[in-house]
Amino acid sequence: MTQILTNARIFTGYEILQGWSLHHADGLVLELLAPGTATDDAPVIDLGGHLLAPGFIDCQVNGGGGILFGDQTGLAALTAIATAHRTFGSTGLLPTLISTDWETMVAAATAVRSAQKQGLSGLLGLHFEGPYLNPDHKGAHDGAQIRSLDGAALDLFASADLGPVVVTLAPEIVPPGTIRRLTDAGVRVCAGHSAASYDQIAAALDEGLAGFTHLFNAMPAMASRRPGIVGAALADKNSYCGIIADGHHVHSATLQVALAAKTTGRMLLVTDAMPSVGGRGSSFHLAGRTVEVSDGRCTLEDGTLAGSNLDMASAVRNTVNLLDQPLEEALRMASLYPATFLGLEGDRGRIAAGYRADLVLLDNELNVRRTWIGGA
Repeated sequence: MTQILTNARIFTGYEILQGWSLHHADGLVLELLAPGTATDDAPVIDLGGHLLAPGFIDCQVNGGGGILFGDQTGLAALTAIATAHRTFGSTGLLPTLISTDWETMVAAATAVRSAQKQGLSGLLGLHFEGPYLNPDHKGAHDGAQIRSLDGAALDLFASADLGPVVVTLAPEIVPPGTIRRLTDAGVRVCAGHSAASYDQIAAALDEGLAGFTHLFNAMPAMASRRPGIVGAALADKNSYCGIIADGHHVHSATLQVALAAKTTGRMLLVTDAMPSVGGRGSSFHLAGRTVEVSDGRCTLEDGTLAGSNLDMASAVRNTVNLLDQPLEEALRMASLYPATFLGLEGDRGRIAAGYRADLVLLDNELNVRRTWIGGA
């Protein structure tokens, strides 16, 4: 397919170009056309003056479209999840498997491997969130599934045919050298559901720890003489932090402070989305427990947050409206920075010649009007 998208404001990943057009073909951006540039015979699509931006990339998606990944792991489930999130501007995502049994972990990897071979639109890789976590900070994870890391899991995580793999673990409960071994195999290891001390995180960073999963959540607060995992995350210049900007998981002022403290380019918007995103109904089941969805929150009976009802378009809006970030930075946190974290910055996260035509069209209220994945 070849098209010229015209009459738009185009956010390249760095700046907004007024009145420019975009020519794409065969899944890639061919060129950006300045106002008044003559075009060839390709079909022209008028975008009505809306904002065209790089498609969003979500590194933490538990489910969507009524499906919880793990409860269902086949191609149909992955397709439903990707389709639901595409509605909200996500053109690439990592289905995320929360702490579960070994058989489900293998089944999830098999499903992602198969879907990759079939070219499922929007699927990038796989995120294993647990089960190698600190049980004192398990959050909504099933405590019965939390266990020690073994060689079989290390081999599964290092599979070369899954796309980018992210593993969330508690550094304080895995043997020294584990993070280095995974990092050397190309896995992006994040600390989460952890009570690691500042020194333990420093050691993990020396081994190649890449980032931190849903910063502030399921980890002790930073204190004056105990900076802990949060202090280590904010002080480190190279690691990445995922944040859930839904107004429920973390107070907006806390996230504003974190954004001011952390190196620019190292904060990612994630949804931690549950089946309710793009789905129907006011509840769903998680490891045999009922999760109620109300007022934008997903909670267990005892009030524990169980993932989120957040989509990426809402995360971008909240980053602008609640966190007081410039629109351009909010969009980078949803596209360029996640692409860089996953090692995909060479063809995703920007609008430029040679990049994938993964695009989202936003109106003035930052609602999604249309998405393209590989130009389609």
